[in-house]
Amino acid sequence: MALADASGGLSNGGDSGSPFSEIIELNVGGQVYVTRHTTLVAVPDSLLWSMFSQKSPQELARDSKGRYFLDRDGFLFRYILDYLRDLNLVLPDYFPEKCRLQREAQFFQLHDLSQRLSPKVSKDNSLSEEVCPGDPDEAAAFAGSGAGWDPSRQATPAGTANPRSPSLESKKSGYITIGYRGSYTIGRDTQTDAKFRRVARITVCGKTSLAKEVFGDTLNESRDPDRPPERYTSRYYLKYNFLEQAFDRLTEAGFHMVACSSTGTCAYASSDPNEDKIWTSYTEYVFCRD
Repeated sequence: MALADASGGLSNGGDSGSPFSEIIELNVGGQVYVTRHTTLVAVPDSLLWSMFSQKSPQELARDSKGRYFLDRDGFLFRYILDYLRDLNLVLPDYFPEKCRLQREAQFFQLHDLSQRLSPKVSKDNSLSEEVCPGDPDEAAAFAGSGAGWDPSRQATPAGTANPRSPSLESKKSGYITIGYRGSYTIGRDTQTDAKFRRVARITVCGKTSLAKEVFGDTLNESRDPDRPPERYTSRYYLKYNFLEQAFDRLTEAGFHMVACSSTGTCAYASSDPNEDKIWTSYTEYVFCRD
């Protein structure tokens, strides 16, 4: 039976002479991956090779459960890991994130993968001409930071501060529905410390292309990753839980609210009617761009 060890991996009793376990657990942007140590070091001189062959486990950042932590795109990392397993690149038939994946390949210093993902000019001047900016110093700083490595130091590549770039898609009309399930507690009359509007998750429903245009990298697509841009989805949600932040983004993109609907229920925290009342609610806001 595999046993968890102190190096952020699973020990199978083998001894390869490496300070790392044969099975490694990673937390990449909130997504958990389990892979072999030999997979992570498959490409010499890559960033992961430097981390897991040239450093000790104590020098690498961990999450609260002891897994090695990388502050990168957790969804796209699955393709990085697939490439490391056999050095082949296999993407879905429709894959709109090729530019972002190339940026990840540049960050992880996978030069062959980055070359394969290089955009090519198509005859109809389509999105394949899009330029994918990258910052080579970003990965170098990541690899050379040693024990003081802090994910917050990672620089944002020049020109990518705002993920929503002007395009023909941004001019399209349509609807986006924002939903959230929240709760709040109303204490007894003698209490004044009521806790209001705990928002667990903000969902985004609508056309995929509009959702990505408005919310960019703050949109969590992990539950519906391969949906074409002209299809609709109700499975996206945001990486933050501030409604006003979502409203600001919609306003900046030219949307305005046209409808709102809410339902709520009330229950007691215990069987005693004199105890706190807990209210739960589900609310949807419908935004439109003409």
